[in-house]
Order: sequence, then structure tokens, then C-alpha cells
Amino acid sequence: MTTALPIPTIELNDGSQIPQVGLGVFLVEPGETERVVSEALEVGYRHIDTAAIYGNEAEVGAAIAKSGIPRDELYVTTKLWNDRQTDARAALEESLEKLGLDSVDLYLVHWPVPSQDTYVTAWEQVLDLREAGLTTSAGVSNHEVEHLTRIIEATGEFPAVNQIELHPEHQRQELTAFCRGNGIALEAWGPLAQGKSDLLTQPRLVEIAEAHGKSVAQVVLRWHVENGTIIFPKTSRRERMVENAALFDFELTETEHAIVTALEHGRNYGPDPREFGNK
Repeated sequence: MTTALPIPTIELNDGSQIPQVGLGVFLVEPGETERVVSEALEVGYRHIDTAAIYGNEAEVGAAIAKSGIPRDELYVTTKLWNDRQTDARAALEESLEKLGLDSVDLYLVHWPVPSQDTYVTAWEQVLDLREAGLTTSAGVSNHEVEHLTRIIEATGEFPAVNQIELHPEHQRQELTAFCRGNGIALEAWGPLAQGKSDLLTQPRLVEIAEAHGKSVAQVVLRWHVENGTIIFPKTSRRERMVENAALFDFELTETEHAIVTALEHGRNYGPDPREFGNK
């Protein structure tokens, strides 16, 4: 069994610990998922993020089972899809069967889908699943301030996590301030802008990377880490997995950090949470 990478953990508002860097398997084909997750576990990742809609939970589970890594050394997240928001227990039980697990560490309401108007019910049910021991932590994904405010007012419970599109070009300042001010940990999907921009060829970032002997991707990921964000840099290549986690042997100067922050221009590359799933 391989040794875990030296990745720090962040304490969530429920007292549990989550590794700050994980492997996400969004858009990883089921036929490739078992290999990708197995390699990630071999190189030392211990945090895997999947979702029912990804269609690869069974392959994630197969890789975990073959790894021989004790369950208490792994952190596994999955998510409740939009058409199961009033049927969360059955949905999670199906996910657990595919994963081959008795419980997950974190279960997220995947999207609010405001037009459906069931995300409060979904949140209430995910809280029930936490109480039933089927998930250690309860959280949400892609929830804006108005969605968070509503579920908190309805239940008095703050999500442990909000997983959102977050990168230097789309820093979500109002949303991130709300989350951080209310003890909700932020997870970034698409932390490198999904490769849909020129982020990784920005001349000033290239200079910073050269100064530290790192890649531009590592500079951007280090910026996230220094902001206290949990990140899922996506890759199916073993060498890139290692690179993406090698973030804790250097620090950005205040000036360098500010240069990355100055790339903000409100550009999102993923769906709008206020519109996604609306019919």
C-alpha cells in the first residue's frame, strides 16, 4: 500500500477534517475511471470526488476496493442529482451500493434548480441522511447566496461545504465572502478554468512559475490553497496527478498572490446556477 501524499486537511464546521486537494472524476469515462482512481490512490491521493450523474461511482468503488487502503484513511464525496431531490435517501443508498461503501464522507445537493423549487427539501433530506449516519458531512454544490440563505433560514443548519466554479478569472467575491463569513468551506471545481481560457499562458504567471521552478498550473493551484479553498484539479495522467498535489513546498509572495487575484474579470465557463436545470 502506498503512502499518502502530504496534503493538509481543513476542519469543516461540523468538526470533521477534509483533505484540501482531491481528485475529481467529472467527465472521466466509466471505462477509464477505475484506472484513473487507482493511479491517484497509488500516488497518494486520499480524497475522491464523484457524483451520481457522472455515471462512474461503481468504477470509483472498484478502485477503492482494490486499493487495500483502510476506509478511515479515505475521503469520498458524491452528490444528489436534480431529479432525486425529493428522494434523497433512495438516491444515496443507490450511490453507496455502487461505491461499495456503508457511508460517504460528504454528500452534496448537486444543483439548486430554482425553477424546480425542491432544493430546500433536498437539503432537509441530506441533513436527515447525516443524522442516519449515511454521510458524515452535509453540503451543497453550485448554490448562490440566495439559495444558501433560504436553506439556512428553513433549517437553521449551515452546509459544511459549497462546491462552486471558482478560479482566478471568476472569483465569486460576494458568494465566497458569504461562505467564509458563515463557516462554509469552499471547494473549487474547474480551479484552472477548465482549460477554456488563456489562464495558463498569462505572461506574468509564467514569470512567477519560473521564479519558483513550478508550472503555471501549480502557481494557480497554490493561490487557491493560500485562499483556504479545497481543490479538484482534473487529470487522467499519473504525472499530472503528482504535479497537481506538489503545492506545499513553496509560497507565493504577497505581490505574486495579488497578481493572480488581479486576473478577475467575472468570466464563468460552466453553467449559471440560477438557470441550470430549468425547463
